[in-house]
Amino acid sequence: MSKALYIAEKPSVAQQFAEALKIRGRRGDGYIESEEAIVTWCVGHLVTMSYPEAYDPKYKRWSIGTLPFLPREFKYEVIGNVSKQFQIVKGLLNRPDVDTIYVCTDSGREGEYIYRLVAQLAGVKDKKQKRVWIDSQTEEEILRGIREAKDEAEYDNLSASAYLRAKEDYLMGINFSRALTLKYGPVMANYLRERYTVLSVGRVMTCVLGMVVRREREIRDFVKTPFYRVIGAFEAPAQPEPVPFEAEWKAVEGSAYFGTPFLYKENGFKERKTAEELIAKLRANPPMTAAVAAKEKKKETKNPPLLYNLAELQNDCSKMFKISPDEALKVVQELYERKMVTYPRTDARVLSTAVAKEIHKNIGGLKNYGPMAEYAAEILASGSYKGIAKTRYVNDKQITDHYAIVPTGQGLGNLRSLPPLSEKVYQVICRRFLSIFYPAAIYQKYSLELEREKEHFFANFKVLDQPGYLKVADVNLAKKSAVEETLAEEPPAGEKDSAEGGGEPGGPAIGNAPKKAVSQEALLQMLAKLKKGDILTLADLFIKEGETSPPKRYTSGSMILAMENAGQLIEDEELRAQIKGSGIGTSATRAEILKKLFNINYLSLNKKTQVITPALLGEMVFDVVDNSIRQLLNPDLTASWEKGLTYVAEGTITPDEYMQKLERFVAGRTVNVIRMDNQYHMRQFFDRAAAYYNPKAGKSRTSTSKQE
Repeated sequence: MSKALYIAEKPSVAQQFAEALKIRGRRGDGYIESEEAIVTWCVGHLVTMSYPEAYDPKYKRWSIGTLPFLPREFKYEVIGNVSKQFQIVKGLLNRPDVDTIYVCTDSGREGEYIYRLVAQLAGVKDKKQKRVWIDSQTEEEILRGIREAKDEAEYDNLSASAYLRAKEDYLMGINFSRALTLKYGPVMANYLRERYTVLSVGRVMTCVLGMVVRREREIRDFVKTPFYRVIGAFEAPAQPEPVPFEAEWKAVEGSAYFGTPFLYKENGFKERKTAEELIAKLRANPPMTAAVAAKEKKKETKNPPLLYNLAELQNDCSKMFKISPDEALKVVQELYERKMVTYPRTDARVLSTAVAKEIHKNIGGLKNYGPMAEYAAEILASGSYKGIAKTRYVNDKQITDHYAIVPTGQGLGNLRSLPPLSEKVYQVICRRFLSIFYPAAIYQKYSLELEREKEHFFANFKVLDQPGYLKVADVNLAKKSAVEETLAEEPPAGEKDSAEGGGEPGGPAIGNAPKKAVSQEALLQMLAKLKKGDILTLADLFIKEGETSPPKRYTSGSMILAMENAGQLIEDEELRAQIKGSGIGTSATRAEILKKLFNINYLSLNKKTQVITPALLGEMVFDVVDNSIRQLLNPDLTASWEKGLTYVAEGTITPDEYMQKLERFVAGRTVNVIRMDNQYHMRQFFDRAAAYYNPKAGKSRTSTSKQE
């Protein structure tokens, strides 16, 4: 009797398949077997690419004469510590009674690669091979995946891109690391007073290193520029007492300062004395009043954000829980394996049309999860989920392998055994998911323009009118004030204010008027009644001193977003959604790349703040690469390689075309390094970097390089 063989990536996943298929046969060594089927598993990778010495013993010794290393045929071998499981899997794959193989490794490029390598070395022939592609590990999804499994040959392009990705990392790693180590290693070792120094470089990791080092050097080279803003403390007539608020002066047309060189920007001066002169001018002619020149009221609508992909979730986990992307991935992977959320290694932030039709099942399951029960019941009762397919949250064109990370509504029996952090991450995913079925949050915005002596002051007020999706999405909503009062122009990124009314150290504060407490109701009533031409009291004038601030260091989360967006740190949700194409690395690899850079002491991570800074060794490697293979530091170029792999997976270009381009790049850059004669000029660069470090500890000793 012929049997079907199901091969999963991990033992725990194999167990899920066995349970879904009701396979309750005998448990062998490395597999489970019944009358009709066998389930077995890999343990991650069972096969890897061979080291160069497997091609020829001469390659074991690192030598300029053996570079560039570009084999015609690549060799692979079984990983030593998992050879027993490989032999078990190999035997099962080739058993005469197995006629159909169901490939159940992770549904992505890397999962495909894991199986293809095993099948290659196991010599699988004349077997029907079917690919199971699933988005969660619920029983329903597993059975659907098996039922709809496609012929494995349909994934040949994806497999080709997986092989090319590995070859690319292998060839760049071996050739560039050896060439740079042989050329610059002795100079670096001598500088660091070490016996030897090995340089580790790669297509993605070196680019990430470059982003961090460049940012750190921007911070060191930054020179602060002070600026001075004039603030008016106003009082509007009201009962039982006047309502106080603040407004900011701006040099609009008609102002004595409009277009003058005294301005830092339209709302500030380069020198304090100019701000003092303006205040003196405004105080010169009593009474101290101002007229309402304009009032505007408008509605602002804020829609629920798109759903989580892995990068977005890792960024939020870094900010909320101060955990690394690697830790966040482990948590969400565990939630996936416990059937609680969908596949985590996804770049998509939307749902598919097919999933949207069944989404009530996910919502219904959350009625059994205490913190979300009320919201899930409300969504089902209102029927708001029925029109979700017509919204921006459903788009088949924006999905490649998997849709966004959402709760399955199942596996809630695992809640009791979850660590507290895992439950928090789960709740964050649930809140983001349920929020898309709620209406937009609506704010009322008031803008005031006040005039005194032809000088104008501006203030904005933002009132939350209808919380909409914030009711479920924002865990801190109850703690926030419903009215936000801002000046006309809050300091943008790169600028910050000092304490209110504070001047230069030891200098006088001009009219430092503390704000009086005012109720939300009184403020709203005042804004509603106020009209053009009304006269307000100008109770005081004072100066807010600000200064330009340096760029922010990357955190582990913001770095993941920057990698996703090809080196651009785009925090705006709408702009990120518009970015097309692949970033640096993939959702499956970015966290591991960062982890490696920390482990080899190229970068440092402050675990409390998740802020990333370079280590001295990392800066030295950056300088070496910058003076030898500068292209490796270019995010756009690195992203273009990843995009090329996507083209191979899509069938747009052939593997041969990609491989030819790759070999030309590797050979050309390797030969170029060999021909260089600049290694003894590197000390000037090392000295510049070392000035910020204690070489023994590799940590900063100056304020500019301290981790925030």
